[in-house]
Amino acid sequence: MTANEEQTMELEALRSIYEGDECFKELSSASFQYRVGNLGDPKAFLLEISWPEMYPELPPNISLNAFFNNSISSSVKQDIIAKLHEQAEANLGTAMVYTLFEWAKENQEELMENHQPVVGAVTLSMTENTVTSHTSVAKKKKKEQLSKSQKKKLADKTDNRGELPRGWNWVDVIKHLSKTGSKDEE
Repeated sequence: MTANEEQTMELEALRSIYEGDECFKELSSASFQYRVGNLGDPKAFLLEISWPEMYPELPPNISLNAFFNNSISSSVKQDIIAKLHEQAEANLGTAMVYTLFEWAKENQEELMENHQPVVGAVTLSMTENTVTSHTSVAKKKKKEQLSKSQKKKLADKTDNRGELPRGWNWVDVIKHLSKTGSKDEE
């Protein structure tokens, strides 16, 4: 069998195995992502595997460069990739994407044992934005506060339910039309 035929067969197998699995994503016919761990799990990571042209005779390209993995230190990423490359070398010549994904799932604890979440610039900037947005909300609330005289004027205009009467801000259309109409006649 040629490399393309083996890739086609593995692609069909991956599609049938992972059909409906929210952790699996087919990026293209030669590139796949798999989330190892649950979404809220701090030790979860997104594994990306892509096939070179001569796959499975050559090992696949393995990457952890997805945005999802920003909290993982580069040393832990390198360690995970090295261990996955060992598995890939052991399976050369055979379809191995499923094997690598499953091996990563089974060994997640071991792979992430040295993981200490990294606080990135993105998290820091999001925190600053949150603080800024809370401050601006507080300023808006201050602007919305009315003085005692403003409250009294507003209360005089409203009915017993606190609503303004219907048409309180309407333009006097009839008066306006009569003025423009009389100018046209002249």
